Amino acid sequence: MKFKAEIDVMPLDALLDPQGKAVSNSMKNIGLPEVGDVRIGRHIRLFIDAETAEEANEKVETACKKLLANQIMESYTFSLEQA
Repeated sequence: MKFKAEIDVMPLDALLDPQGKAVSNSMKNIGLPEVGDVRIGRHIRLFIDAETAEEANEKVETACKKLLANQIMESYTFSLEQA
């Protein structure tokens, strides 16, 4: 079966996010002073061939831990569905 994973990788809350801070500060300049605390991350979509959803889930976990997210500085979440 083919599965689709939607992965979100974000900087840890305890760490500074220079991109997010720059965007937060710029919100005032475009007339949106009520928008703040912006955090910027990455969204990754990938497709997995696996026999079961459990196997696909394990493969996505492995990809996130070993390649897609730096767990010292980032956290990740994902959803998995049959494609």
